[in-house]
Amino acid sequence: MRIIPAIDIIDGQCVRLTKGDYNTKKMYNQNPVEVAKSFEDHGIQYVHLVDLDGAKSNDMVNFKTLEALARETNLKIDFGGGIKSLEAINSALNAGAQQITLGSVAVHQPSLVEEWLALFGSEKLILGADCRERKIATNGWLETSELDIISFLKNYSELGFQYAIVTDIEKDGMLEGPSFELYREILQKTHSTLIASGGIHSMNDLLELKALGCEGAILGKALYEGYISLKELSTLC
Repeated sequence: MRIIPAIDIIDGQCVRLTKGDYNTKKMYNQNPVEVAKSFEDHGIQYVHLVDLDGAKSNDMVNFKTLEALARETNLKIDFGGGIKSLEAINSALNAGAQQITLGSVAVHQPSLVEEWLALFGSEKLILGADCRERKIATNGWLETSELDIISFLKNYSELGFQYAIVTDIEKDGMLEGPSFELYREILQKTHSTLIASGGIHSMNDLLELKALGCEGAILGKALYEGYISLKELSTLC
């Protein structure tokens, strides 16, 4: 299972939110590149970079952060937040992202996303499936659709999406454990290659996600708050 630390960006700074609420913003480091380098120093190969400013707008905002991380580290970057156009995808890939996560646009413009999948392939594009009470949320989690998480994943899997990052918003930033039951159901009922995100607070959580069959696990606050150390993570990388 891939270990994928998250770096969430607001105003160019490394922050974390609780349940996606922008009012709960807590800044951990003013220099995201410094954070990324510390990951790399401990053998971590991947990072989930999220432009939170871009997530609630119509375009990428923290583009320079992506460029800096790609230029100054060898981390494989999955980039998301504000990716709502072909131009944005090309810009992010040209800036150094290895993969792009598509969230809100997959809800609002599915035909467009299908075209992009044909153009870039399933290795480059990841489906972002963030849900609140099983319903897909969009626009920086500020809005909730009527789309059921299982149906959403099945539909895009049939279209050719391979990877899906699934975040249970109610778990995100709470440090109370991931949504194991939801992930178990997803793995049983869909063909998605599942990357779990939200709620991880211990090494045991990571081991259980691995045992479930998750392809990757994204963690943030547990790392920044010291519940899991980089040294511990390095043993799994």
